[in-house]
Amino acid sequence: MTAPAPLRLWHLTSLDAPTVAVVWCLGFAWAGRITLPLWLPVVLALAGWSFYILDRLLDARRCLAPRENGQNAGFSPTLLRARHYFHWKHRRMFAPVAAVAAGLAIGLVWHSMPVAARARNSVLAAAAMAYFTSVHSPWRPASRPSSSRRLRLPKELLVGILFTLACAMPVWTRMAEGRAALVAPVLVYTALAWLNCVAIETWESRGRSTVFRMALALAGIAILAAGGGVALHLPRTALLLSAAALSGGALATLDRLRGRLDPTTLRMAADLVLLTPLPLLMLR
Repeated sequence: MTAPAPLRLWHLTSLDAPTVAVVWCLGFAWAGRITLPLWLPVVLALAGWSFYILDRLLDARRCLAPRENGQNAGFSPTLLRARHYFHWKHRRMFAPVAAVAAGLAIGLVWHSMPVAARARNSVLAAAAMAYFTSVHSPWRPASRPSSSRRLRLPKELLVGILFTLACAMPVWTRMAEGRAALVAPVLVYTALAWLNCVAIETWESRGRSTVFRMALALAGIAILAAGGGVALHLPRTALLLSAAALSGGALATLDRLRGRLDPTTLRMAADLVLLTPLPLLMLR
């Protein structure tokens, strides 16, 4: 089974992760009854897009550039996926696009973000940069282009933490009260981001999959947490957690269907099912 061309392109151009980031950020804002300035989700989208484009290009370069020059650097192209080949094929377009997106994000931050907020967000940015550098360091072991053995925590968990914090921090810092209502959603969505990474890694490596059980467990935890939100008279928190439960159930379904979907469609669908908070944004 193959996804429609627009959805495949959404994935191949690395627009999937920034889309999820914006939807999650707005979902946290909706649950916290916070109105975010327009520039903030724009910065999140631009920064995320440039980050993922650069990640794809560096992965592809480590594997493909030496071979194009008649050299052998010890990296196998079999470790790459369709998204890497797509970025490398169109690298003369993606490289300047990533530079422009990053430049616009920095310009918006400098122009619109308060100085105090810059200081807070610089910590998260430094952590993301440290992770990115460790992954793409030229002295890193050449086992996988997208893994790092220098990090104590699993790569998938680090990505889940950094991704969710980037989505939640703009809301958290703007809440004068009621922050406790966001604790459960942040934890559950961190676990969801982690599970998304684990699922993709498992499916693409064709290893033994435990995604089905983990996804159902996460869905169950999210449902229980949503019930707690209802009991505490926090309907928005409960709905946001219910959306996470739907995503967990969808990942479990994808794990069962993985043999019927081509790899690009499966990878795209793994991000598509994370957009379950989107309908909530239409509610008042």
